[in-house]
Amino acid sequence: MAKETLHREVVIIGSGPAGLTAAIYAARADMHPLVIEGHEPGGQLMITTEVENYPGFAKGIQGPELMHEFREQAARFGTEFIVGGINKADLLKRPFTLQTDDHIIKAETLIIASGASAKWLGIPGEAKAPHGLGGFGVSACATCDGFFFKGKPIVVAGGGDTAMEEANFLTRYASRVTVVHRRDTLRASKIMQDKAFKNPKIDFVWDTAIERILGTPEAGVTGVNLKNLKTGKETLFPCEGVFIAIGHTPNTELFKGQLEMDEVGYLITAGRSMATNIPGVFACGDAQDSFYRQAVTAAGTGCMAAIDAERFLDNLPVRLPTGDEITLDGERVTADHEKIVLPDGEIVSNAPDSEAARGD
Repeated sequence: MAKETLHREVVIIGSGPAGLTAAIYAARADMHPLVIEGHEPGGQLMITTEVENYPGFAKGIQGPELMHEFREQAARFGTEFIVGGINKADLLKRPFTLQTDDHIIKAETLIIASGASAKWLGIPGEAKAPHGLGGFGVSACATCDGFFFKGKPIVVAGGGDTAMEEANFLTRYASRVTVVHRRDTLRASKIMQDKAFKNPKIDFVWDTAIERILGTPEAGVTGVNLKNLKTGKETLFPCEGVFIAIGHTPNTELFKGQLEMDEVGYLITAGRSMATNIPGVFACGDAQDSFYRQAVTAAGTGCMAAIDAERFLDNLPVRLPTGDEITLDGERVTADHEKIVLPDGEIVSNAPDSEAARGD
């Protein structure tokens, strides 16, 4: 069966807070965005229970309910949606070409909001409910969920900077934080190690793996089964929460070799704009943010990406990661704003006419 071909001004990959905020702004600007929702529509908030730190919800809101509101708002302004993921992307020329199982999509501008996925241990009890205790005492985000563990003993799995940062943060709420690590030394940077070792509320269990997370959705987490990897001894360790802190993987594999990214895979953007190294391609949310990773910051960058796309389509200059600015027609303004490089390679002064006439 032949694939249907679609051609849109703005295509957005991803339907979490970043992607749907981009859709809201693009739709209100009459750019008729198309959102490719991905295989898990709604992003990571779909596996989050209570969200208490998103502005505007004084009593908190369930993660899936929040994402439903995002989607309804985007749809209200005319956003189109396609369920499913991208199998292939060609970003070497505009319009960019994307392929799904059922569609060939031509995009004049592309906003990548594909997010990042927490790395998990793959052990029993870890999956989201009803298959595990995810959302009922198991989390991968201390900033998001630490508040719910006031006065409770919790376990943090990991030995890198992420684990040390999460463990230190969680001591604001937990009665004790126990870091369980598979080795006898940490991989974290020295400054993060020192901070954790000096924290009186953090304990360490070395050479040990978490084998299973125990509990029920009604009671929450009650403990973990631990196994010493040197002796083979297994023990039951009581706790009321487990935070998996072994890092995140940005969902950007599809764009390797085309878009600039760091060593982990996070897309590199210009900073003052959400532009990538390819003019007309923008990135937002956790696909380009390895530091904050919050719903509200993702939404903010989604707004920025949509405005950048609108400016680009209006032939206004958009800042690139190099500091240069480029327009839809291919005119490039140098980072010092002194020259304009035309599409045919000709270089002209960017000084006002009066200054150019004086030779200033």
